[in-house]
Amino acid sequence: MADDAQHDHQFESADAGASLTFPMQCSALRKNGFVVIKNRPCKIVEMSTSKTGKHGHAKVHLTAIDIFTGKKLEDLCPSTHNMDVPNVKRQEYQLLDVTDDGFLSLMSDDGATKDDVKLPEGEVGDKINKLFREDEKDTNVIVLTAMGEEAAVDAKEAPKTG
Repeated sequence: MADDAQHDHQFESADAGASLTFPMQCSALRKNGFVVIKNRPCKIVEMSTSKTGKHGHAKVHLTAIDIFTGKKLEDLCPSTHNMDVPNVKRQEYQLLDVTDDGFLSLMSDDGATKDDVKLPEGEVGDKINKLFREDEKDTNVIVLTAMGEEAAVDAKEAPKTG
């Protein structure tokens, strides 16, 4: 009989059975859609297709921005090949606090709290600070999650509830 210990695996997953990426034919990708380039989840900012010679395949030239680092990445792929597309989840949280070490204290609609998202650098971080600290508004933060990473990407004043 096989040793059962070798079959005891623990898998951590955000969604039951959802994979981090799914394949999509290169020619089906669209501007403002998402794609994985060099194992990074990216948003496509520019696409162009080049026709090749008599027997070649059309190639798709992708220019995309890493959704977490903001780095520009490019890729060239035959239009008939599959590329990975990240499963990107966009969720809005209510901002409860910004901790001294730069983490956001967030609450989801169901009341669960989340304390592991860092206050982003730059424009988004400034916007969050301004709304929450200076203007003292009820602030909602939009968090993108893809391929096991997440980041606050936007903030807005929370709608007033009656």
